[in-house]
Amino acid sequence: MTKTSGATMLPQTSQSYWRDSVELPAFPSLDRDITVDVTVVGGGITGITAAYLLCKEGLRVALLEADHLLNGTTGHTTAKISAQHDLIYDELIHHMGREKAKLYYEATTSASRFIENIVREQSISCQLDSEDAYIYATTDTTARKLEREYDAYQKLGIEGFLTDTLPFDFSIQRALCMKGQAQFHPLEYLAHLTREIANMSGQIFEQTVAVDVEDGERPTVVTREGHRVSTNHVLACSHFPFYDGLGFYFARMHAERSYVIAAKTDKRYPGGVYVNVDAPYQSLRSVKIGREDAVLIGGGNHITGQGKDTLTYYEDLATFGQSVFGLRDVLYRWSAQDLVTLDKVAYIGEITSGNPSVLVATGYRKWGMTTGTAAALLLRDIVMNRDNPYRDLYTPSRMYVDPSLKRFFAQNANVTAHLIKGKFELPLRQIGDLANGEGDLVTYEGRRAGAFRDENGVVHLVDTTCTHLGCEVSWNHGDRTWDCPCHGSRFSVDGGVIEGPAQKPLETLNCH
Repeated sequence: MTKTSGATMLPQTSQSYWRDSVELPAFPSLDRDITVDVTVVGGGITGITAAYLLCKEGLRVALLEADHLLNGTTGHTTAKISAQHDLIYDELIHHMGREKAKLYYEATTSASRFIENIVREQSISCQLDSEDAYIYATTDTTARKLEREYDAYQKLGIEGFLTDTLPFDFSIQRALCMKGQAQFHPLEYLAHLTREIANMSGQIFEQTVAVDVEDGERPTVVTREGHRVSTNHVLACSHFPFYDGLGFYFARMHAERSYVIAAKTDKRYPGGVYVNVDAPYQSLRSVKIGREDAVLIGGGNHITGQGKDTLTYYEDLATFGQSVFGLRDVLYRWSAQDLVTLDKVAYIGEITSGNPSVLVATGYRKWGMTTGTAAALLLRDIVMNRDNPYRDLYTPSRMYVDPSLKRFFAQNANVTAHLIKGKFELPLRQIGDLANGEGDLVTYEGRRAGAFRDENGVVHLVDTTCTHLGCEVSWNHGDRTWDCPCHGSRFSVDGGVIEGPAQKPLETLNCH
């Protein structure tokens, strides 16, 4: 066990409660060429919901998942069903206009209602609870931002109110409530939809890595094993798009990691879901683990591959939870990765202008339950050639000079700085310095390398050059992965790809 503060202990390994508490059906890998109407790539909330909707339309659907279903961001979310996406509406009004800001609220609210209706109509047992959502400020500066956000609520007709108090033992300056939001167990909900897809003869394939789309009379998805899926439409719902189509998505988004602990507490949780807008970022909601009440405490946002020792983010959450609730037992810890677009609105639609057969959904900015569902509904309408009021809002080809251009240059300057920095620094540590269960950057035979010594003393050695665009990866202590600080690719201790945009593994090195 890893010690945090006082008697509070963190679990030794990272494990999502959602994943641990649901038995998901298993599916084979694709071992032949097939022909379908729609190919969905990615087995998270967007891909599963889109496949479900399109099967209901009577289309032949194939869903391809590179790993196991729901083992990515969806399986590691905090699972809030909310249209309160941090501070967003005042910014949207200023940069996109009131009409687009109103559409954003309507799209996310419609997605929430869709989830709630499916749960009710199909009697899905998934801990769906109605909760008011709060964002709160602990400084005068962010309190003024909350007041401007409340003004935006009034302009857009969003039901909410400002308050100076919350039912917790810490002080705030201001909080903004959005009424009638929700929370649930996402994998219980999506496991049900997965079974429905199978019942409607949808084809689901796990351990099937899509690597390319070939143009032709009909687009063809090509897998790593060389199998081909001939199709009319391709839906890239793989978190980071598995196929770029020269949309340069890696340059128009950045990856952020965040952390969660699930704990039993001494103090009773008062209800509601909460997000702090000041650093350090914190997120709070209740959850039922077995028959016991527990609290999910999230936070620690940082750009992937950058920041401090990742294990300390978990420790900080435990320290905060101990001070507010009194932690009796930390049952789980896990982390997630999210993509943020230049203007903070997801990219959903044709992957590039003039390519209507390949659609993409990405960049959910930590609000994937509603945005991912809104994406599935929009993708369904595009495939079915139906009007959808949110198509222009989310179109990936959009560009707002302010703030997109400024963030584009800042983001890519950050990438350049890390690319250069990594090439000119040799680590101080050697392989012999590592204890069992420890990983780090090392100097090996005069070069930079990544080493992890497992619990049996076996050393796993990799070249630290990311196979996407050549940045140098860093060690993620909390999750035991190699993370790229430039575009967010992540690799296992043996170099296998965990998250894109990289498609090829890190080179493994022989340890003499």
